Amino acid sequence: MSYTLSDVCSAVERLWPMSGSESWDASGLIAGHPDDAVTRVLLAVDAVDLVVREALETGADLLLVHHPLLLRGVTSVAADHYKGAVLTALIRARCALLAAHTNADVVDEGTSGVFAELLDLTDVEPLVPAADGTTGLGRVGVLEQPTTLGHLAHRLASILPATATGIRVSGDYDRVIERIALCGGAGDSLLGSPAVHSADVYITSDLRHHPASEAIEQFRTGGGPALIDVSHWASEWLWLDRAASQLGEALPGLDIRVSDLRTDPWEFVVTQ
Repeated sequence: MSYTLSDVCSAVERLWPMSGSESWDASGLIAGHPDDAVTRVLLAVDAVDLVVREALETGADLLLVHHPLLLRGVTSVAADHYKGAVLTALIRARCALLAAHTNADVVDEGTSGVFAELLDLTDVEPLVPAADGTTGLGRVGVLEQPTTLGHLAHRLASILPATATGIRVSGDYDRVIERIALCGGAGDSLLGSPAVHSADVYITSDLRHHPASEAIEQFRTGGGPALIDVSHWASEWLWLDRAASQLGEALPGLDIRVSDLRTDPWEFVVTQ
């Protein structure tokens, strides 16, 4: 079944409306002509060289990624630099590039929503609700049965694809966990959220030293959650299968595949 790129962009807009994007975001169509035919789509988190090669080798007409390639401004797309090389390869092969970023974070079945579902959370609601009261950043919910922080960390290791940095935890192994706050991707900006403070644990990615250290000390003083830091790529890769399923329902017959390539930047760790 063949659709135009415009058809796919329209379906993407219905699933993950651009109105949900953060003001600083750069989601949307990055390369490709709206009239071009699309028969095969590859979904991935990052438009890095290996993923682009996979898209071209598998005959994809569209690479749909979570992270926008041009999120930060550039003054050149010459092919002697990474972003220019990626765009040149895609354009030469007539493979379009489309990003669904923060607009895919805030919806019910977005990055955080799928993460919460895989943890079997109940009474789930946005961590930071949007104006409509139903969408928003992150998710907070309750486990059907309480567990311990250590057991939760091991469960996360079984849910998330393996990465070199694994699961990092701050808190007592036997701490009882029932209410979980989470944010797929980088979420240290939400450490001060009331919903985070009221949770037993906060799961997110890219927790930097100072924000994490200060939050931990404040939590020890005034009460607050344990912290779990997971791979940014891994936490958002979980969403791709759901995105592929939703897009397939919206555009029956379209060949949609999910990349299994690990684009987490870290290759290995050395412990002391």
